[in-house]
Amino acid sequence: MIIDKITDNEITTLEENFPEVFNHKGIKQDLVDNPFSKYLFFSLDSKIVAFINYTLIYDRIEIININVLDDYQNKKIASNLLEEVIKIGKVNNCVNITLEVNVDNFKAIALYKKFMFNEVAIRKGYYDGKDALLMERSL
Repeated sequence: MIIDKITDNEITTLEENFPEVFNHKGIKQDLVDNPFSKYLFFSLDSKIVAFINYTLIYDRIEIININVLDDYQNKKIASNLLEEVIKIGKVNNCVNITLEVNVDNFKAIALYKKFMFNEVAIRKGYYDGKDALLMERSL
């Protein structure tokens, strides 16, 4: 089930489960610092197992992160979250959705292509020296 609000305890657990994402700043701080930042969470068996973080700025969405706990991958959870963000973009009359993905993350690239994201450009050294692929989906 996709939800847009979680409890403080769930936030703490989520931040502990994804330390590589929240090593500098937590969800609450992100929402305070960036009024455009949005989160959707995926709950399964009363447990938050995934999230998507995106920004909605005027007529554009940028996906910042999609993360699914290892034990819950390959269950269409990321697809469900991505579908929901696409719906949000359409409801808000957004022009497009963009994202960056590590060029070596073939699994994620395949997911984005399945959802009609196109390769737009390469961002050299974007991920600590690794290139990123800029992808875009028009709405």
